[in-house]
Amino acid sequence: MIAAALVSTSANANSAGDAKVRAAGETTVAKVEEAVSLLEKGDKEGTLKALGEVRQSQKEFRYEQTERLRQRAGDKLKVARDEIEKGDANASASLKATLDLYKEMMKVYSAAH
Repeated sequence: MIAAALVSTSANANSAGDAKVRAAGETTVAKVEEAVSLLEKGDKEGTLKALGEVRQSQKEFRYEQTERLRQRAGDKLKVARDEIEKGDANASASLKATLDLYKEMMKVYSAAH
């Protein structure tokens, strides 16, 4: 009976952890999509605010099989943010590339869960 309770508790903890990671992934993708939209509308300040939220949510979007993708996306996010701050014309392309990396992470994560 004790073993069953431990297994049940462990499964519930994993489910809660999985839900937290999935929510962080969905939030990350949604916020990058929002940033792309805001950038296309010319809202630099709103775009940078959305990217700040991406930085926070992507910290919780951790899954061992996507760690390398997460690092690449984080690097690309920094590049996009710098380009946006400087008014670089390549910012939109960098931001969309970042979105593609986070979407790929969600695809890998969803396939495993």
